[in-house]
Amino acid sequence: MSDIWVTSDTHFGHENIIRYGERPFENVDQMDEALIENWNSVVKPGDKVYHLGDVWMGAGEKAYKTLRLLNGKKRLVLGNHDDPRSAPLQAFQKIYLFRSFKEFGLMLTHMPVHISSLIRHDQGFINLHGHIHQKASPEGPYRCMCVEQTNYTPVNIEELRVL
Repeated sequence: MSDIWVTSDTHFGHENIIRYGERPFENVDQMDEALIENWNSVVKPGDKVYHLGDVWMGAGEKAYKTLRLLNGKKRLVLGNHDDPRSAPLQAFQKIYLFRSFKEFGLMLTHMPVHISSLIRHDQGFINLHGHIHQKASPEGPYRCMCVEQTNYTPVNIEELRVL
C-alpha cells in the first residue's frame, strides 16, 4: 500500500534561500543533495507526494533533472514562485490551486488561508501550508510544511490527520 507525503518550499537551485530561510547548508548543491536524499529516504516510488509550492528557482533544465530524481508520484499545489507553464512542472502528475482531504481533515494550500474562505470552519480542518519558511504559522488551525520546519524531509499525512 502506498503512502501520502507532504512537503513545501524546497526552493531547489535557489542559493539565496539558504540565507533567507536560515538553512544549515554551505551552498545550493549541498542543499539540493540533502533535500533529495531526505525525500528519497522516506518516499517510495509508488507513494504520492503533495508539494505545497515553491519547488525551485533557477535554470529549468537542472530543475527538471532534479525533480526526476525524487521518488513518488508528485502533485503540486502552486506556490507564488511556480510558473504552471514551465517545462520542469511536467514532473508533476497533477497541479492544483489547493487540495482538500476531507477524510483526513486537511486543506493543503501554499499560503496560509482563512479556513472559512474555503470550507466550513466547524468541520475541524487544519490548513497545511507553506510560504512562511521558518516563521510561525498564524494562530489557529494551521501547520507549516516548509522544509525548514520539517527537518528538510516530507511528512507522512497520517501524522498530520485531524479526523
